Amino acid sequence: MAKIEIYTTPSCPYCHAAKSLLEQKGVTFEEIDVRDSEMRAAMTQRAHGRRTVPQIFIGETHVGGYDDMAALEREGALDPLLG
Repeated sequence: MAKIEIYTTPSCPYCHAAKSLLEQKGVTFEEIDVRDSEMRAAMTQRAHGRRTVPQIFIGETHVGGYDDMAALEREGALDPLLG
């Protein structure tokens, strides 16, 4: 199974939706809180300049935000990424 990392903040409704979708899939993920400025800077660099949360990575693939992951789910492309 691919390693899943999700950059979040506690008050972000899209972060909660993304985590809920991943939990429904029965996968484990690492949540990285970006209230810390160093973690936010690392996320922004890794996400090619995107500063909004969530930013979701499955393995080496940058999925993007919740809307991007939900689109993959609708297309049937999320499960193959999750492995």
